[in-house]
This record gives sequence, C-alpha cells and structure tokens, in this order.
Amino acid sequence: MPHHANSPHPPAARSFLSRRRVVAVCAAAAAFALFLAAAPVAEDPSRQRAYLMGPFRGGSREETVVAGSLAGASSSSPSPAESPLSCLGEINLSGGIEPTPAPSMFLVPSPSPAENFDDGSMEEPERPEIKGNPPKDPAPFLQEPISTGLPTMSSDVNGEHDIDRKPVLPLRPEAPLWSTAADEELIYAKKEITNAPLTSDDPDLYAPLFRNVSIFKRSYELMEKLLKVFVYHDGAKPIFHSPELKGIYASEGWFMKLMEANQNFVVRDPNRAHLFYLPYSSRQLEHNLYVPGSNTIEPLSIFVKNYIDMISAKYPYWNRTKGADHFFVACHDWGPYTTKLHDELRKNTIKALCNADLSEGIFIRGKDVSLPETFLRAPRRPLRDIGGRPVAQRTILAFFAGQMHGRVRPVLLKYWGDKDADMRIYSRLPHRITRRRNYVQHMKSSKYCICPMGYEVNSPRIVEAIYYDCVPVIIADNFVLPFDDSLNWSAFSVVVPEKDVPKLKEILLAIPESRYITLQSNVKRVQRHFLWHPNPIKYDIFHMILHSVWFSRVNQMQIN
Repeated sequence: MPHHANSPHPPAARSFLSRRRVVAVCAAAAAFALFLAAAPVAEDPSRQRAYLMGPFRGGSREETVVAGSLAGASSSSPSPAESPLSCLGEINLSGGIEPTPAPSMFLVPSPSPAENFDDGSMEEPERPEIKGNPPKDPAPFLQEPISTGLPTMSSDVNGEHDIDRKPVLPLRPEAPLWSTAADEELIYAKKEITNAPLTSDDPDLYAPLFRNVSIFKRSYELMEKLLKVFVYHDGAKPIFHSPELKGIYASEGWFMKLMEANQNFVVRDPNRAHLFYLPYSSRQLEHNLYVPGSNTIEPLSIFVKNYIDMISAKYPYWNRTKGADHFFVACHDWGPYTTKLHDELRKNTIKALCNADLSEGIFIRGKDVSLPETFLRAPRRPLRDIGGRPVAQRTILAFFAGQMHGRVRPVLLKYWGDKDADMRIYSRLPHRITRRRNYVQHMKSSKYCICPMGYEVNSPRIVEAIYYDCVPVIIADNFVLPFDDSLNWSAFSVVVPEKDVPKLKEILLAIPESRYITLQSNVKRVQRHFLWHPNPIKYDIFHMILHSVWFSRVNQMQIN
C-alpha cells in the first residue's frame, strides 16, 4: 500500500515507494515519447511548439513536461459549475465528486487479462484485489436517475413499463466558448425529440423493450440524419487505432474498428462535427504501460492526461466545450480510473464504459454511457453459436460457473454451490460434467443464467446470456445496465440485490411460468441490439452505442 503524508514509514519502505514511483513515471515517459514521435508534425514552428506545450491557463502558458512531472497535476481548466437549470430541464451531470487523493488514486483497481478455460467459460486470472478506494455504501441497484431535458425514456406508450424517475438537481455544463452550426443542429434535434410523435406499431421496434419507444425512434432517426463524428488521427499503434476484436474487451475494439471505417457518420472536417472520438484502447493501455508487480496504474493515467493535454493544445475543439463534445469507449475494468488525472476528461467527456459503477464517483448516470461487455471467441464469425434451446428443453433452473473473485460470487457459491439439483452453481465446471455438457451448452439449456459481478460490477455473462436466449439474472448493486437510457431491462431480465442471494431460488420460483415465457421471448427480441456485424446494420450494437453517445450530447444542449 502506498504511504500517506501523515503516516511514518521506515527508510526501506520509503526507498521501495520511491523506486515504484520512478518505474511508473519512466514507463509513462517512454510510452508517451513513442506517441509523440509517431504523431503528425505541426504545420509551422509555433504550432509545433504548442504541440509540446500545456494549455493556456490564466493568460500565461504553463509548459507541460511530457513525462512524470504531471503525475499530480490537475486538468487544464476548471470543471463545470453546478447549478439548477431552467428551460426544458437540462441533463443532470450529477456528481461533483472530488478527485481521489493521489496516494490511493493509482492502486490497481482490479485484475486484467482474460483467460479462456477448456470448458468454454471466460474469466480473469486470479490476482489479489488491491483497490485503493473502499467502495461507498451500496446504493440501490438502480438508483434514481438524473433528470433530463428530454422526455425520459422511462414511460412507454402502453404504460406498462413505467419506471419512476425522481428529479434531481442537474449540473449545468458550461456554455461553449463559441457556437457552431453543429450546436444549432443539436438544439433542433432536442426540440424534435421533446415533441416526438407517439409510436406504437413500428414493426422494427418492439415497444415493451424500451423505456419510451417514441423518444428512441425519433432520436435514432435524427442521429441517422444529422450526426457527424470527427475521429482524431493522432497517436501511434498499438494504444491508438489498434482494435482488439477477441475476448472480453472486444466491445471497445469492435466499436473502434467500425467507427474509424464508417462513411456515414465520420467527417474529415472537424468544424462540422457534433462529436469527437478519442480512439485509444484501455486494453492496450494496460497491456503496454502497466508494470507487472507495481500495483499502480499511474503510468496509464499519466499517458491519458498527456494525450488530452496535447489534443487541447494542438486543436481548438477540446477547449471550445472543455471536452463535453468528446467521447471515448473503454471496456477494460481500469478504463474509468485512468481518467482521474484530468478533471475535464473525468467530469465533462462522455465516457462509454463497461465498468459503469455509480458508487465509484466516476461514472455519471445520464451523461456517461454503460457499454455492453461482449465476449467474442471468433472475430471472423461474431454471430457463431447465437441462439439456444426452446423453452420446453431448458431443464436447468439456474446456471453459473466461474472463478470466485469479487464480493458476490463467494456468497453465491456458499449458499448454492453443489447444494441443489435445480441450481447449477460451480466455481468451475468439473470435467465429469463438461464431458456431457460444456459451458455454452449449459447456458443454452438453462432458464436463468446467473450474472454476478466479478472484480467490478460489469460482466460479459449478461450479453452472453442474451446471445443464448437465456434470461439474465443480474446481481451487482450500483451497476447501470447497458443502454439504460433506452432499454427497459425489466422486460427481459431479472435483477436481484446482492443481499438477496440466499433467497435466489425462492425469487426465481416465484416468477410465474407465463412471466418467464414473456421474459425469454423478449430476450430473443432484444438480442438484435447486442449483435456485432462486420458491416453494421440498423439498430445493432454499434448503432446502439453510438445512439447512446448521441443522446447524451443532445441532452446536454441548453435551449433558451
């Protein structure tokens, strides 16, 4: 554990901590030097100098040391002020959470690389959990979301799927330094979505799956018609522009690949853009910058901060909105924590994260996007093995197999492991069982697939269950579910609070058979919104992620 200023340490401990700090800084310096070497050269000397300088602050320029001297620095400019909003009620960028103190900021939050077992399951290898910041008191699974300027997607046209949303004091994003035509288009879109016509019979959209199908349809139509995205070309592989398409972090890689190749939304002229994509990989950050055994992610955070400082110095677009119209997509568990050194990145930027944990004070519900974690075994055939057995052939009540990391899984195993024939709960599938039915076959043969959190709240099992027509049972307090801005998860999943794990079988048996059949049928219907296609199609996961980012940005716009 790192030392605190007010706690004494023997000389040997201080020496060790100093060496670890040096290792972290040197790793970040070397990586960022490679990044700078590969970046395009500015057109004139003044711009070239600006490329290596920090942003302007208070009228004077503050030089940025590209390596370790920024380790404890704050971001380039103040964060948005908090105040109640008038007019169409703006989105609540709630939070106002202060940055975590440096001594505990960079402790490794969770383990990383994925390991595929021979039973077909996927796991992260065991590694001590050394998260530096203890979690806050658990909040309800779906805490009351923020108020929004648009009609919320929490009430459907048929009225059956309402989820109450209590208004909260919103956080007003600062006005941009200057207005653009793209801003006017976003304001137009917000007005159109606010007055969306009722939709009840669209054959492509099954209304019960959505919080408000009318709002979703109009927003999606406007996204297709208006949205323009600028992708920054700066940065060298493998951290930038190098998508990883296989494994449990595949979501960020597939999005990067499809976004950079897209011809419908991507524009070369940044002055036309509504959104700016930061194409770096959180998985590659970990793979290339994390020093094994150091127990610190400081090199990753320094690298990300230096990258944003460079972008804001080289181009005017970040500074115009202080990052509010920028976004990144990160599925690695460490993705949220690597933003802590840059206030504007952490507070303003739209973060599409698999680790959408409300209790950490980083993910901001209503502004940030909960990214589905998709585990792909065969990138060339992303739709392989989709589907499962019909209801009549699903003979297993509930199934889970996986390692016992995190706070929920050991409790799950304690109460249900090898204790009930209906509850197939394993720490790992025994070979005597896999000889007859492997991991995937178990999911395809189960009524309910248990999806407990691991080291973090997210789990690839949620989407995996949907792929295999199995009703997901989600056990992870404080987790904002993927596409929460649009989808009504109560229509196709079961959410169980962590404290109710001992009553899990009782809860599942209390669900009437007719209700289960509806849930399972809706799982099959919602599946299309979670599928990757080499060439994206309407309403697939690529477009759903992009829509959530678009919807967040539209919500930020202020209408006078």
